[in-house]
Amino acid sequence: MKRLALLVPVTIGLMLSGCGLRPLYGGGGNGAVAKTLGTVEIVPMPGKAGWLMKNALDDRLAAMSSGSAQYRLEIELQDLITGYGLTADNATTRERRSLRARYRLVTADQGTVVLDATAGSDAGIDVVSSEYATIAAEDTALERLTGDVADQIIGRLALYAQRSGGAAEAPR
Repeated sequence: MKRLALLVPVTIGLMLSGCGLRPLYGGGGNGAVAKTLGTVEIVPMPGKAGWLMKNALDDRLAAMSSGSAQYRLEIELQDLITGYGLTADNATTRERRSLRARYRLVTADQGTVVLDATAGSDAGIDVVSSEYATIAAEDTALERLTGDVADQIIGRLALYAQRSGGAAEAPR
């Protein structure tokens, strides 16, 4: 039984090493992904959603920041609240808040777009009799959505950095 307990992890390790899987943040702070993400400047966005998104992205990139911007991250946000779940007197009982982001990673020196993609997330909100509680729930949903979308954006930027080796390349 002890022999089997040792054999299983070794076998799994060998299988994974042969399939080409590599850690995304391999090399830690000195890896291509961390170095590339550390050179991204986030262009400010208008509105509350823009402010929250910039802060969420800054929080995620702060540890890797190198101070010199080689890339600009330009983001266009679309924040929508849609009511549904109507009662007999046409009062809304449920809302969906959707946050969509179209983002472009642009080289700072030449203005070449190296990544153009979208990210988005949705949240459901119960509409209650207290208007204050509904507004608070909408604000909480926006905060959560900006975090979710920021994570998607950072993940996609990390994949770009890993595939490109940290060097700017032609648009895809």
